[in-house]
Amino acid sequence: MKQTVLVIGAVLLVAGVAHGQAETPGIDQRQANQEQRIDQGIANGQLTQHETNKLEKQQQHIDTMENKAKSDGVVTKKERARIHAAQDKASKNIFRQKHDRQKSRQQ
Repeated sequence: MKQTVLVIGAVLLVAGVAHGQAETPGIDQRQANQEQRIDQGIANGQLTQHETNKLEKQQQHIDTMENKAKSDGVVTKKERARIHAAQDKASKNIFRQKHDRQKSRQQ
């Protein structure tokens, strides 16, 4: 009987923690898309190593912002707006770097 109560308690605890997690599928999908754009720029020589490093660092910063926002279990509208603004800026930077005249020397 004691074990049954412990198992039920553990299941409810895990379910409660899973339910409390903040969901951000839109942010996650956009991050994946931007990573893919960077990878394509690397593959076709549109991005230099320096440009790639800067863009990857920017993506890591956005991931950190998202993780911090999720840490309390709720991503507020204000946190979402900040993340979206950072993603907008990153997207523009990716476009600019891919379409400038600099090319990778490793082509």
